[in-house]
Amino acid sequence: RLCHGFRAQGGGVMRLLQGFQVCHSLGGGTGSGMGTLLISKIREEYPDRMMLTFSVVPSPKVSDTVVEPYNATLSVHQLVENADECMVLDNEALYDICFRTLKLTTPTFGDLNHLISAVMSGVTCCLRFPGQLNADLRKLAVNLVPFPRLHFFMV
Repeated sequence: RLCHGFRAQGGGVMRLLQGFQVCHSLGGGTGSGMGTLLISKIREEYPDRMMLTFSVVPSPKVSDTVVEPYNATLSVHQLVENADECMVLDNEALYDICFRTLKLTTPTFGDLNHLISAVMSGVTCCLRFPGQLNADLRKLAVNLVPFPRLHFFMV
């Protein structure tokens, strides 16, 4: 349905599209399974467009379920094959920032999402604002990715 929605937008919009950004978690079943399936389907349909992911990686200290490491391990292969740039967010580091820097005693998902949105805003500011360092998704990948399969960045 999603790819059908993209096709329904028409050729004019798709010619201007630089790529796709996908936000997902690698610990849960929906983010790791459905998220990577979505990424692979978009890659099949639009192989010439850039694929940028913001992937939250689970941590044993803040884990909810036993299968989170398995979900993350199985989904990383799909990210290696189908994504051009992966911004990796560590769940434990997000909690540490909330505790140590923001001085929150019990961080909520809203607090964690606010941190993630700040990271996303910082990574994509060169796409939204004019300037000498203005770039697109492809230039960002050319400057950051030394080899095609080494496209994971800790942010």
